[in-house]
Amino acid sequence: MARMTMIEAVRSAMDVSMARDDDVVVFGEDVGYFGGVFRCTQGLQAKYGKTRCFDTPISESGIVGTAIGMAAYGLKPCVEIQFADYMYPAYDQITQEAARIRYRSNGDFTCPIVLRMPTGGGIFGGQTHSQSPEALFTHVCGLKVIVPSNPYDAKGLLIAAIEDPDPVMFLEPKRLYNGPFDGHHERPVTPWSKHELGEVPEGHYSIPIGKADIRRAGSAVTVVAYGTMVHVALAAAEDTGIDAEVIDLRSLLPLDLDTIVQSVNKTGRCVVVHEATLTSGFGGEIASLVQEHCFYHLEAPVVRVAGWDTPYPHAQEWDYFPGPGRVGRALAEVMEA
Repeated sequence: MARMTMIEAVRSAMDVSMARDDDVVVFGEDVGYFGGVFRCTQGLQAKYGKTRCFDTPISESGIVGTAIGMAAYGLKPCVEIQFADYMYPAYDQITQEAARIRYRSNGDFTCPIVLRMPTGGGIFGGQTHSQSPEALFTHVCGLKVIVPSNPYDAKGLLIAAIEDPDPVMFLEPKRLYNGPFDGHHERPVTPWSKHELGEVPEGHYSIPIGKADIRRAGSAVTVVAYGTMVHVALAAAEDTGIDAEVIDLRSLLPLDLDTIVQSVNKTGRCVVVHEATLTSGFGGEIASLVQEHCFYHLEAPVVRVAGWDTPYPHAQEWDYFPGPGRVGRALAEVMEA
């Protein structure tokens, strides 16, 4: 089986999808000749031509609006927003148009678009290249929201997203593009070529949207995470020696609530970890659902570990970033409660 970085896995997903279906088109800022700022689309224009992989003006609203029109016409756009931080000019198109087409047309029209966007920090990108805006999408009916944590899932989930008849927000943690970063920034990062989840089939496969994965079995406490924080949670469990069960959500909408509930009912404790700011972050929704469905099994309050309620600070990257130290302290807190 081939070994791929997450960049290569994302590219392979688009390549496989474009080869299987002529209606799949890829476009965005610098994705054509240049191959994208992270090279996720490198070689696609040369292989499929300028009508199926092409560059756009610097206009996120125009990119998404064009994708919506193409989707209504019958195409399947997979477009790139260069950084998740840049999606705000397109937010109206995403939430008021793409998310509502099925509902407002009574099912006569669907909107099979995928919006890919690099998300999160850990690269010293500062406040305008490090945001995690997933909660802005999970609040919107009609959208699906995916955040993969490894190359194998990234390819399978992206193929599933491209084949889905409804709009999918596909957030790619940029800190994981080249290796499974666990938050220990002082250590070298292990490349995906040396990680089991770097093994990725070269052909077509898909992973069901809405199904979480248990990355580490345990009996003492449940850790719910997604994206980069999955690897941070695994490191925290290893560092503390606490028998934590780590759930990788993979999909935020639809959410695999059954897996979360079964785990928390077993462990009696829960820590929720995400990189976005704490207030109104998606972790609040998870904590509420755990309290609602697992109240009589809980042995301690649900604890959240997240980013600060500030813009992402360039000068204090590793204080803001929810690293294994902060997660480890949360694990100890719930175990002592």
